[in-house]
Amino acid sequence: MSSTLSLAAITPDTIDAALALRVRPDQEGLVAPVVKSLAEAYAYGETAWPRLILDDGRPVGFVMAFFDVRFQQPDDRPRSGLWRLLVDADAQRGGYGRFAVEQVCAEIRRRGGTRATVTYVPGPDGPAEFYARLGFRPTGELSGDQTVAELDLTGQGA
Repeated sequence: MSSTLSLAAITPDTIDAALALRVRPDQEGLVAPVVKSLAEAYAYGETAWPRLILDDGRPVGFVMAFFDVRFQQPDDRPRSGLWRLLVDADAQRGGYGRFAVEQVCAEIRRRGGTRATVTYVPGPDGPAEFYARLGFRPTGELSGDQTVAELDLTGQGA
């Protein structure tokens, strides 16, 4: 993994590069394409935090966080975490996903949060092991058909 990794806001100069990012064909059912994420980011405004993952200025992935969302019942506590994570097919296994998760967790901490939430498609080809390696633990909840997992940000973790 490069030492020049960064996250950057999507701008008119970078939108085409963001839209060109694609996962492997076998992963297409696990994460929505960037175009859908950007449409949701527009619709949800300040709740969404879409960013390009850059390696020395080259787009290698996309991450979108969410902040202060209640997604179980109206009396559920507000949650913040990962909404989308997509690493381009040609850039996978380079540490970019881990970097993006760490940056989202840092942003949650900066905003005063103590837990990061993620939802993911369960199954043998899904990202459960990736998130488990980063310290996320399933809560036993579902969000739609997706597993809900959380990471305590008050200790070591991402």
